[in-house]
Amino acid sequence: MPRPRIHDEKLRNRLLDEAGRLLAAEGPASLSLRRVAADAGTSTSAVYTLFGGKSELIRAVFLEAALRFGEVLATVERSDDPVEDLLRLGVAYREFAVAHPNLYAVLFSRPLPEFEPDEEAKRESLGNFTPLAEMVRAAIDAGRIDGEPEAVAMGLWAIVHGLVTLELHRNLPEGLDPASQYEEVLRRTLRGWLA
Repeated sequence: MPRPRIHDEKLRNRLLDEAGRLLAAEGPASLSLRRVAADAGTSTSAVYTLFGGKSELIRAVFLEAALRFGEVLATVERSDDPVEDLLRLGVAYREFAVAHPNLYAVLFSRPLPEFEPDEEAKRESLGNFTPLAEMVRAAIDAGRIDGEPEAVAMGLWAIVHGLVTLELHRNLPEGLDPASQYEEVLRRTLRGWLA
């Protein structure tokens, strides 16, 4: 009878989540392999077995964040209304960030001062811009939105990212419902780009 694998995908994901949580909540100084392993309920040997070391763990957290983010954005199906598609994409963006603030923080900040995403990691991360660029192009081609595709896409991304960042850092006025205000701001922003 074969021995059960103790360093499996479930443990890998738990380590990635813990590393992301520590980076987002306490900053780079908090990230030690011993601490990540202890918080995940395992040993440092599991971290070395699954990732190889600290820099590989950070890279894996970054790639996992990009992968999960991309999967969420890819669930937004296209309809016959490209403007509504853009709104739903913006809502999916926020939902990912709110559900996974640790991964979102790692994806959009430098998790460690010495961490620089390699070419594969950059491609994975920037690939998440593709659904937005494609939907903007579809809206322009359909005559629904007016403007240069890159400018529209960058403008929409900046608005969405800014709103989400304000919400995650709790920098919104007291009593404001972020979810409803977010969607209203997106609708009004999209209205400004309408042809």
